[in-house]
Amino acid sequence: MSPSSSSTPAAMAAAATVMASLRTLPLPLLAALVISALAFVATVLRHLLRRQRPVYLLNYSCHLPDADRQVNLEVCEYFGLKCRRYSDDIADFMRLIYSKSGLGQETFAPPFIFSGKFEKTLAFAIQEAEEGLFAVVGQLLAKSDVTPADIDVLVVACSMFSPMPSLASMIAHRFKMRPDVKAYSVAGMGCSAGTVGVDTAARSLRSLPRRRRSGGGGYALVVVTENTSLNWYFGENKHMLVTNCIFRVGTAAALLTDSPSRRGDAKYELVRAMRTHHGADDAAFHAATQMEDDRGNLGVALTKDLVRVAGAALRRHITALGPRVLPVSEMLRYAWRVARARAAGNAKAAAAEVPDFQRAFEHMCIHSGGKAVIDTVGRLMGFGPHVVEPARATLHRFGNTSSSLVLYELAYFEAKRRVRAGDRVWMLAFGTGFKACSNVWRALRDCGPDADNPWNGCVHRYPVPPPPPSRTHKHYVA
Repeated sequence: MSPSSSSTPAAMAAAATVMASLRTLPLPLLAALVISALAFVATVLRHLLRRQRPVYLLNYSCHLPDADRQVNLEVCEYFGLKCRRYSDDIADFMRLIYSKSGLGQETFAPPFIFSGKFEKTLAFAIQEAEEGLFAVVGQLLAKSDVTPADIDVLVVACSMFSPMPSLASMIAHRFKMRPDVKAYSVAGMGCSAGTVGVDTAARSLRSLPRRRRSGGGGYALVVVTENTSLNWYFGENKHMLVTNCIFRVGTAAALLTDSPSRRGDAKYELVRAMRTHHGADDAAFHAATQMEDDRGNLGVALTKDLVRVAGAALRRHITALGPRVLPVSEMLRYAWRVARARAAGNAKAAAAEVPDFQRAFEHMCIHSGGKAVIDTVGRLMGFGPHVVEPARATLHRFGNTSSSLVLYELAYFEAKRRVRAGDRVWMLAFGTGFKACSNVWRALRDCGPDADNPWNGCVHRYPVPPPPPSRTHKHYVA
């Protein structure tokens, strides 16, 4: 007699025993058990039916401009001298900001800096956009085995440049995408546009009907860049001069899919996307603003409230994010620390407590918009030097590339070969308005550097020693 046939009578006997035991229970208790069982089944079914389609990061690319676009302090000083737009006092101020900014000597500047014309024009802005957008999209599609005709959703984000036709239309035209591609151009979102673009693309993918031709899913292309050509500031407002010192050229593209057949090719799965908006507060709304100075010069003003606003927004953001990503054990430890501080009558210490997010994530791509912002995030979150290392390295090597910076940080982790299957990655970015945005990913496999990783030729030089603390004009350093 086989084991399966001998186990059948035993199972039937056990079931009969259970039924007999249930019959002996009082009717109210039996009814409660039945109702509880039905509620459990209904909860499980509802969870399964409402579960969102998984969205995967198939691959991504970060643009590495040509060497003739590199800019260092000497090039910046030469440009400032030859354009004859700045006084000696302003030149000294920008030199000080640059020296304390955390930027290295190999960042990349827009084309007009090297043109010798010292004028910001629409033609230069278009050239800057096309150089980054077309190069990075071409690289990504080529290495992902995806054609432009496969793209269902196109999201292009650039905060300070919104031409007509749009940047999305420029990409669709260059790569001959399908007429029914769902194209979005996102402007004015600041450095958070990359994380916002991923959220927008994932939601759009999940709203599409499944199609057999693409393995039951679709593809979304997210392209994030910034454009400084038309926003280079030639005035003397010190709040607006900071952007000249820290913003640099950078573009990145990410290819998302909800196709189950491509899961084996994907690098990461999107676990969660969250954004919080703090624009109801006046200081938060005006912390970073595109404006004209009193002489009509256009630029972006970073106020002295920016770092404080970023810290306050981060606290509110992690309050919403924490319960969704932190293990229960860490939430209980956090609650205990807060209760103990309050019981001791130290309300300030209780308010300063934050959960340990290193228990939720192995890797963190935190906003690297400037040295002071990195310092603030590290201090508020209790992060050590190794946690903020990728942010400092990205700022040093590429400067503030705005919305693409979190993908340059992810490329740093891969270049260092630190990402292992199952690792969790947190991307945190701040944006004008004021916004705090997060993308949470889970690595599906060990991830090393691709051939087009922008860190391939220089990652061995990092981490570099941190810059000295800023003592003068520290409230201007974004």
